[in-house]
Amino acid sequence: MTDKLYHPSKLFIEKRALKHPITNRIMERLLHLKPVIINDVGEFILAEKDNFTDVPPQEKPLILAFQKGKFLKNCPGTQRYICCGYQILNLVNNCEINCSYCILQGYLNSPFIIVYVNLEHLFQELENTFAENQEKIYRIGTGELADSLSTDHLTNFSRELVRFFSHRKNAVLELKTKTTQIENFLDEPHRGRTVVAWSLNTPRVIATEEKMAPSLEERIDAAQRSQKAGFRLAFHFDPMIYYENCEEDYKSVVRQLFEKIDPKNIIWISLGALRYPPHLESLIRHNHPDSEITYGELFPGLDGKLRYFKPIRIRMFREIYREIKKAAPDVFVYLCMESSEVWEKSFGWTPKTSAGLKRMMDELV
Repeated sequence: MTDKLYHPSKLFIEKRALKHPITNRIMERLLHLKPVIINDVGEFILAEKDNFTDVPPQEKPLILAFQKGKFLKNCPGTQRYICCGYQILNLVNNCEINCSYCILQGYLNSPFIIVYVNLEHLFQELENTFAENQEKIYRIGTGELADSLSTDHLTNFSRELVRFFSHRKNAVLELKTKTTQIENFLDEPHRGRTVVAWSLNTPRVIATEEKMAPSLEERIDAAQRSQKAGFRLAFHFDPMIYYENCEEDYKSVVRQLFEKIDPKNIIWISLGALRYPPHLESLIRHNHPDSEITYGELFPGLDGKLRYFKPIRIRMFREIYREIKKAAPDVFVYLCMESSEVWEKSFGWTPKTSAGLKRMMDELV
């Protein structure tokens, strides 16, 4: 099986972006589409979003636009839980993979995928940011509002990002994906400044909640190819979804992973349990009527998001942590958005604070 690639059904171009070289590059790959010129992306979405709600996810209309604000922002963590101090680049808004648990369905509320073409402004923003504090370590990802690579067959952004970060001494880029779209950057001289990361889950969860994504085997094979190209790797078991005997399935995923991946090539692994704001529940049931994730034992956490009962989370984390440590005792494993108590009961240790976790991860970079 190969990637179920994103193929937009319509192409809209913001007037300001019309003559940009990246716009031309993307248009050359979409010659079958007649572009429609729009004045302003925000005004267009407000006026037209209700007219495209029935378009299949992998045919979402594409908008090429200029990012008018900042590209770089802090991860939207919460003071109530330990956060790693990650920062995020927003080059693309929205995702076509259409996972049932995806927070974007309640956050963006848009049927369009937006690609920002003004990369020159992004790179200048990063140059200025890195120069302001040359002693600070910047860990930066692109996977908050979109999969890092799912539109890369159209944009080629990954190659330019890998090339840019290869010359930075105090920053590392993490490309987080569920896809196998790695060809654009595999031959780039990355100098160890790009981490290629995969979101992993059990075959059962992939089949029921990530239906449009590549299989577990395909993701691990892509990671193995990235490993052979000399890239550092990361893996994210997030969201872990609870069901009867799920711990054994997740441990099986860990064993499959280490059959092909050398632990010395992994910079970090994260674990995180299913969590979402209460208003997302009705959207999940409407958009994914076959999904059963909303029927779990979910309760409001300190941040207001619905989470599994704490003992369930601790049991899942503890079992998978032990399995990882059996195969890779030196690999750094961390929890995403959990309390110090959950860290201690799951791992037997805790960074205690967000600053403590950030310091540990900066040292890995």
